[in-house]
Amino acid sequence: MNRYPMWKYILILVIVSLGALYALPNIYGQSQVVQIKSEQDETIEQATLDKVANVLNDNQVAYEAITIDGETAIVQFADLDAQRRGQDALKEGLKGFDTAMNLRPNVPEWLKGLGGKAMNLGLDLRGGVHFLLEVDMQEAAENKRKQIRSDITSLLIKSKVPKKRISWTGNELNIQFRNEADMQKAMKLIDKDFEELTLRENVGVDTFEITGLLTEQSINAVKENALNQNLTTLRDRVNEVGVAEPIIQRQGLERIVVQLPGVQDTTTAKNILDATATLEYRATHSYNEAAQQIYATGRTPPGTTLYFESNGNPIYLKNRVIATGNQLTGAQATIDQSGKHAVNVQLNSVGAARMLEFTKNNVGNFMGVVFKERIPIGKNEDGVMQYRNKEEVISNASINNVFSNRFQTTGRFTQKEAAELALLLRAGALAAPVQIVEERTIGPSLGQDNIDKGVMSVQIGLAMVLVFMLFYYRMFGLIANIALTINVVLMVACLSLFGATLTLPGIAGIVLTVGMAVDANVLIFERIKEEMRGGNTIQGSIKEGYDKAFSTIADANVTTLIAAVVLFAFGTGPIKGFAVTLSIGIMTSMFTAIVVSRAIVNLIYGRKKKLKSIAI
Repeated sequence: MNRYPMWKYILILVIVSLGALYALPNIYGQSQVVQIKSEQDETIEQATLDKVANVLNDNQVAYEAITIDGETAIVQFADLDAQRRGQDALKEGLKGFDTAMNLRPNVPEWLKGLGGKAMNLGLDLRGGVHFLLEVDMQEAAENKRKQIRSDITSLLIKSKVPKKRISWTGNELNIQFRNEADMQKAMKLIDKDFEELTLRENVGVDTFEITGLLTEQSINAVKENALNQNLTTLRDRVNEVGVAEPIIQRQGLERIVVQLPGVQDTTTAKNILDATATLEYRATHSYNEAAQQIYATGRTPPGTTLYFESNGNPIYLKNRVIATGNQLTGAQATIDQSGKHAVNVQLNSVGAARMLEFTKNNVGNFMGVVFKERIPIGKNEDGVMQYRNKEEVISNASINNVFSNRFQTTGRFTQKEAAELALLLRAGALAAPVQIVEERTIGPSLGQDNIDKGVMSVQIGLAMVLVFMLFYYRMFGLIANIALTINVVLMVACLSLFGATLTLPGIAGIVLTVGMAVDANVLIFERIKEEMRGGNTIQGSIKEGYDKAFSTIADANVTTLIAAVVLFAFGTGPIKGFAVTLSIGIMTSMFTAIVVSRAIVNLIYGRKKKLKSIAI
């Protein structure tokens, strides 16, 4: 009656064994480390490790080990004080490298080879920086309007349809033509390629105009796309820096949360996150010709703009852009043949074709590179984001030969400036500017204190539950305690395997799950006692207790799981952490409370045909 076939016992043993194996990495603890990464993305070699060791020895900072992990050097320290002194020494004495304090799990290599890894720790447990970024949605909509205007202008030029004027008034695009025939041709072309515009014709005595309304639905789509593109770009930028387990997610309709565990240098992080830098490649207009034009007419030559180089020298560039930073597919900091810092650039097919066409016809002429940056300076009284535009010609070099998708941009770069520019170009430009509206830094010592208190809370809660169950239900209480311990092990194993991030609310979810897991056994045991009081046999009572309590347990856990899924879907940050641990705990507790505990009961009592009493 109360017996499992052998395959069930084997399956349970395999699951529990695997759970114990993949929960094992968490008992090895973590070491205080400093991560070192080249600003020029160079490979870390043994010479670099020797230089690191020399810097630490010169500053009398004790360290445990220096190893290479991919493109990063890892220096391991015995305690937090040594880590801080090591970080300060390396930041001062190791030029050309970025350093960051972090925590690193001490998982043995054999366990790593089996796929074992410790749980990821959130910002509140690990320390690091937290940013709340606000996306400038008005700027996103303005960028979309500029893009539509430029694309329609190019389309009409390509199709040889002349226009008189094209301009935006709010969300209405007005295009004027000289006659009705041109207007009708343009109407067909624009209606075909620009679905986001609602078009209408305005025909008067001397007026032939097309009005295109950018609908509210299209504006909302622009804002959604801007937020999603910014999320992708920010993830790329953070990945380039090499931060372990970053959290980058949207909050509401206009904000993005960025959490960088282990990072303590907020200045570097801020420069990477809110930078909107890009490049534009333009033809250089002859300075002498421009000066003559200005002298004769008082105006700059048509189709040109006055810029200034970093040394203050004026330079005239043509307005037509050959290629932009948005067309870059790769960028690496390097040193050119003359020993100057430079950036190697790769363009996509569109940018490469335009660069090839331009250089074919302009060998011997000059091409300028404009560095453009928009720096947020806060909101005005109306709540509109204000910016300071920075535009500077960083290079004005002669075109010595024909090139297309691969070439080198030189300028008056320092080593760090070249590395930062290459990083920003690789990661891409933001679809709309962002402003940091909230910034918090959490130290590693506070994180360790949180870990210690969180672990203590789980231990105390678990111990109290174990003592109560053993005292009140005796042998069945011991069985429930074994199942409960296995449940905690399986929960930790799942969090480690799935790469979930453990936060303080996540620890609260584990403590709550401990109580919920034992609650299922309480329902089963009370049902067994009720069946025995009703005159049922002991074996029959055990069977009925597990069978009849199952529906009640399932209902309670499914409703809690639904609540956890809703929390995960609509919550952010800590709420998601709580929902993840709660969801995993519900599923593991169902398995241990019903399947594992019954397997143990069956092993102890199932083969005894005549039972006079049980310890419950």
